[in-house]
Amino acid sequence: MVKIQNEQDIHDFVRGCTLMGTGGGGDPKDGIDWLRTALDEDLTLSFTPHEEVKDDAWTVCPFLMGSIAPHTEEAKRRMQTLGLTKEPVKSIQAEAVRLLESYTKARIQAIVPIELGGSNTPGAVVAAARLRVPIVDGDYTGRAIPEIPQTTPYLNGLSLWPIASIDKYGNKAIITESTGYEMAERMGKFLAAASFGLAGQAGFLFKGKDMKRALIPKTLSKCLEIGRLIRTSREAGRNPVEETVKQLNGWLLFEGHVSTKEWEDKEGYYWGTHTLSGIGRFAGQEFKIWFKNENHISWLNGEPYVTSPDMIIVVDRESGEPFANSHIAEGHSVAVIGLRAVEQFRSPKGLDILGPPHFGFDIEYQPIETVAKRGEG
Repeated sequence: MVKIQNEQDIHDFVRGCTLMGTGGGGDPKDGIDWLRTALDEDLTLSFTPHEEVKDDAWTVCPFLMGSIAPHTEEAKRRMQTLGLTKEPVKSIQAEAVRLLESYTKARIQAIVPIELGGSNTPGAVVAAARLRVPIVDGDYTGRAIPEIPQTTPYLNGLSLWPIASIDKYGNKAIITESTGYEMAERMGKFLAAASFGLAGQAGFLFKGKDMKRALIPKTLSKCLEIGRLIRTSREAGRNPVEETVKQLNGWLLFEGHVSTKEWEDKEGYYWGTHTLSGIGRFAGQEFKIWFKNENHISWLNGEPYVTSPDMIIVVDRESGEPFANSHIAEGHSVAVIGLRAVEQFRSPKGLDILGPPHFGFDIEYQPIETVAKRGEG
């Protein structure tokens, strides 16, 4: 059983989760704060192998829904008028699980993270610790995603609802039924948007047998391992970017400075484009990344390049520290790492929900192992 036992483990774990979050998955600062508070309260933060969950045990997935875009001054004023000032809820993911448990009368015996990301994954870990139930070493995405259908339960034909929702101000709601995943996503997003940010929600109420069918195993321990590798590479004087690429069998797609950043908070998502000007062996070249919470489409010198479902990850060029998109600013010196997607998302059904056309781009998905070779040439 893998454990988070100290401050160094916290930072290593959140670092790995942020890297695998591909620019999304929540603010890593929140993830660090939540884990630190949990350790200060002597809560146990450990990952349980999925094999140890009984087939007839109820499992649930708590997740964060909403946008990580910064609040505008206008939004802050509106929040004041709506009474969104005090934040009495300590763990919105844990409280969402309690709300769902109360509604369904199902006794939850294990927690599964929906995705990998700097706050969404730590939030699920802390929720499990507060509820005194195991957190499964695995997730339903293998990265971070902006939309609920972009998960393995959807690919496996499993139901998402009912969904319990609570924000940090204490507003609660239950989505009892939906016409489909997309409508459930829409309703959940509007609940989060109502409180100008994130809501804690809980769904994917499965027996252990179905959970194991959808799970991508051992991803939490992988995040801790890769976060630790980045740190130890720096400490040993090795190049952390090169070590990360090697460890994850990935590709160094680009190195450059962030020349422009354009973003907006729209429909409960953080949308935008980062434009990079090449340096080093990429001097004179340009790289663009379009994101909807997470990075999904890239262009090299104006031509479509790596896209979702494959992973586009931006890290600090020197330290190897991964960036959440909300933390990237003009002038940052960055490297872009590409990783191959979980194979299920390369299926026709997976590409239908996570390929470029889903996001409105007339671009045909090409596997990263094909396009990265073209870029090298």
